[in-house]
Amino acid sequence: MSITVIKPGLLVTLQDTGRYGYGKFGISPAGAMDSFAYLIANRLVGNEDEQAALEITWSGFAVEFERSLWVAITGGDLTPTIDGERVPMWRPVLIKAGSCLSFQQPVAGCRAYLAVSGGFDVPIMMNSYSTYLRAGIGGYEGRALKKGDTLSVRLSRLPLEAPERFLDEYGGFFTVRWFVSAGGYTDSNREIEIRVLKGRQYDDFDEFSQQALFDEFFTVTPQSDRMGYRLSGPTLQVIHSNEYISEPVAVGTVQVPADGQLIILMADRQTLGGYPKIAQIASVDIPLLAQLPAGGKIRFREISLPEAEQLSSARIRELRLIEAMIKRKLKEW
Repeated sequence: MSITVIKPGLLVTLQDTGRYGYGKFGISPAGAMDSFAYLIANRLVGNEDEQAALEITWSGFAVEFERSLWVAITGGDLTPTIDGERVPMWRPVLIKAGSCLSFQQPVAGCRAYLAVSGGFDVPIMMNSYSTYLRAGIGGYEGRALKKGDTLSVRLSRLPLEAPERFLDEYGGFFTVRWFVSAGGYTDSNREIEIRVLKGRQYDDFDEFSQQALFDEFFTVTPQSDRMGYRLSGPTLQVIHSNEYISEPVAVGTVQVPADGQLIILMADRQTLGGYPKIAQIASVDIPLLAQLPAGGKIRFREISLPEAEQLSSARIRELRLIEAMIKRKLKEW
């Protein structure tokens, strides 16, 4: 069983939790930009967390289903429709064989995630299914999807026989009544607050730069991608022009190159960086940032390391509670 790409969209790749342990070889972890939405999508269709899902950026993507499949769509609201009818998000949806799933105009966020029950049947490379575009590895032939690509799907983890009888009555798809709340993190408001810790070289910046980091808005530019978000805003400068030794970087590292404009490293980041690091984004806010499109505005708020750890622990507890709820609902079938 499989699905076929009818329209490739702006950028659609297969991603999972990331490819870790290969940084010493210069291999980026890659992985889902919005890890929260990715994890929920897989759990809604009974998959393990590591199964590959489609990361759909912006709009224009469409696929046709060879046979009936359970799917879940999470993340940004890109107006998903099945044969022209709006399909609910953040819940299991059984799509009828021969139906076409399309993503239209973004109304909130800019990245959606599509998981299928059983998972996409693609080769694992370096312990991950994730597509790393710059190296051309992982996912579907190491690249973004193109028109005519066919994705095989493993056997469903959810029952198909009983709900299929509803498809003729409901049309091209059938949905359950329960759902997971997105919690407002994909709100269409394009001004967001991002919590950060001071970076390793924060004290190397002049007083104006330190104050501007927390007082001013920074705008995501069109030059942003999965490797990093380039921001426009006040020009930040170090007190003295220093030669910095390249050192490991992480998702959410905020660097300041020679032009004084911020770069936030994202999923496809390089493994080492030599620019001064003025801040580090709290991991809990990376999904929020991942859903901010070009033109979106960011204001940074400083928090302490203990606060960041508490936020991370709270997110882990939240995910565990959601997982328990989903498992209970799925067992009712």
